[in-house]
Amino acid sequence: MPFHSHKLPNGLQVIGETSPSARSASLGFFVRTGARDETPEVSGVTHFLEHMVFKGTPNRTYLDVNRDFDRIGADYNAFTSEENTVFHAAVLPEYLPQAVDILSDILRPSLRDEDFNTEKNVIIEEIGMYEDQPGSCAYENAKRLFFADHRLANSILGTVQSITDLRRDQMHAYFQRRYIGPNITVAVAGRFDWPELIQLVEKHCGAWQSGPVGRDCVRETPGSGGFKVVTKEKVTQEHVILMGGGPPADSPLRHAADLLSMIVGDDSGSRLYWALVDPGLAESADCSYHEYEGTGSFYTSFSGEPEEAESNLEIVLEVLRDTGRDGVTEEELQQARNKILSRVVRASERPKGRMIAVGMHWIYQHEYRTMDDELKAYEAVTTKTIREVLDRYPIDRVSTLALGPLTSLKQPKRNGRK
Repeated sequence: MPFHSHKLPNGLQVIGETSPSARSASLGFFVRTGARDETPEVSGVTHFLEHMVFKGTPNRTYLDVNRDFDRIGADYNAFTSEENTVFHAAVLPEYLPQAVDILSDILRPSLRDEDFNTEKNVIIEEIGMYEDQPGSCAYENAKRLFFADHRLANSILGTVQSITDLRRDQMHAYFQRRYIGPNITVAVAGRFDWPELIQLVEKHCGAWQSGPVGRDCVRETPGSGGFKVVTKEKVTQEHVILMGGGPPADSPLRHAADLLSMIVGDDSGSRLYWALVDPGLAESADCSYHEYEGTGSFYTSFSGEPEEAESNLEIVLEVLRDTGRDGVTEEELQQARNKILSRVVRASERPKGRMIAVGMHWIYQHEYRTMDDELKAYEAVTTKTIREVLDRYPIDRVSTLALGPLTSLKQPKRNGRK
């Protein structure tokens, strides 16, 4: 599948992977800005701004935005992470010009005071909703404990207080700094005409402001090694999360880290599954690898009856210690590899999956990677490579957060950073 790349004079990057056999096209605007780019005074502004982008422009009302997407049968949405805000739409190829028009238009939002004040209440309600979800609440607390003074500790949603105090002029200033040409990548995958796409993007985005871009605190961190219990009396289960350091997003060890996390804690057939879930000791147990710019983390969690939390934590730490000491087997590695290769291939069969993959690879690795490149990278991982990950990022060197009805939890002797 041919790959194309073009940069506008204002610094906006356009990339595309054409697939003549595809029956649709998927388009995404990747804005390199997220919670880690916020200061305490504007905590939650990135996610709030994502909402405001859909509230209307000088050319379209809120209703117009939704109606125009619906008229072309678009599957559209957006998401905000610690590092990126992505606006995307999947359409039939003949409607790609309209999709470019709508997405580029809403990325120049009006940010009207009336909309800002109305949406502020929506964000506050969303914060309350996530506070009522033990898993989400535990993750936020665990991330804050692990990253400590690192910018990745910043909350994506912010707090009720930070959103209440946020002013429209602060959001506008943040928008002007971050939503500029050099900080945006437009990625397209599927069936489309590349020269036509460039003309469309130049027409709608060529006049966007340029300027300097940057990101503070891009550094690796092993985590705080902290241990904390958060009591939520109305929560029936205890949710325990252990976070340890991992390879950053541009590390050659990232594929090995991904495979390692699957061996340790995939939702079926993993070490944690057999140790906790299959014997009925915990309702859930998993491990995943999260990659970021400059650093990474292994995220291990389990949930279950409060009275089992202490013994289950010992079991999890034993699994992590054994893995760190003994490594993994060839059989485990091959099973994990088969699972990941299947997921990569299935996700890549749809233009949306390829668009997201191509866009993210470009942002983090600064290069185009085909599906075959990814498959070969996973195939190249050996038990020795995973040993490298374990030696550089000890998987049992963790920060631990427990959230639930318990008021205390015995801290294992070997927990924390040594």
